[in-house]
Amino acid sequence: MHPELLLLIGISCSLGFTPGPNNAVASYSGFNFGIKKTIPLIMGTWLGYTSFVILTIFALISTFLKYPVIQEIIRILGTFFLLYLAYKISFSSSAKEDKKVNPVTFIDTFIFQFLNPKGVMAGITLVSKFVIEEDYINSSLTVIAVCSLTALTSITSWAFFGKFLRKFATNNDFIKRFNYAMSLLLIVCIIGFYI
Repeated sequence: MHPELLLLIGISCSLGFTPGPNNAVASYSGFNFGIKKTIPLIMGTWLGYTSFVILTIFALISTFLKYPVIQEIIRILGTFFLLYLAYKISFSSSAKEDKKVNPVTFIDTFIFQFLNPKGVMAGITLVSKFVIEEDYINSSLTVIAVCSLTALTSITSWAFFGKFLRKFATNNDFIKRFNYAMSLLLIVCIIGFYI
């Protein structure tokens, strides 16, 4: 399974590390609140996506394949959730550092993994391509491990990227513009889901 494993890792990384809703929110959080206060968001994304992949492997894949309308419903629900997150990010307060509370919580990011159109499509694609009936358990565990590791490393990397950008924040106007840019990136992701 070595060539297949390399392909799985490559596709998973290309889907996980490219800009998307999770990564925009992680950068926003790292930028505004630092890594320590971003850990719940990282854990929510990591555990939520891993849970989604496990459920897809063992319960949902046949449902998604039999009823593709469910994917459309997820895309619509994901759109509303992204609009909600974009609103929270745009209008988060710029209070003093010790008083600032991250408006994006563990629960927000955990639940979003089941509504994130990019993540849902990635999970379904990886499961349907790399989980094989002849070696169901081993291939399932491999997909779960790769997806879980990719989710954790990509979301953490984007949070550190946001923290790095904070060094260039010289005033509140810059911070507001950054938050608006992250909200706009979420809106662009929504548009991308419908093109």
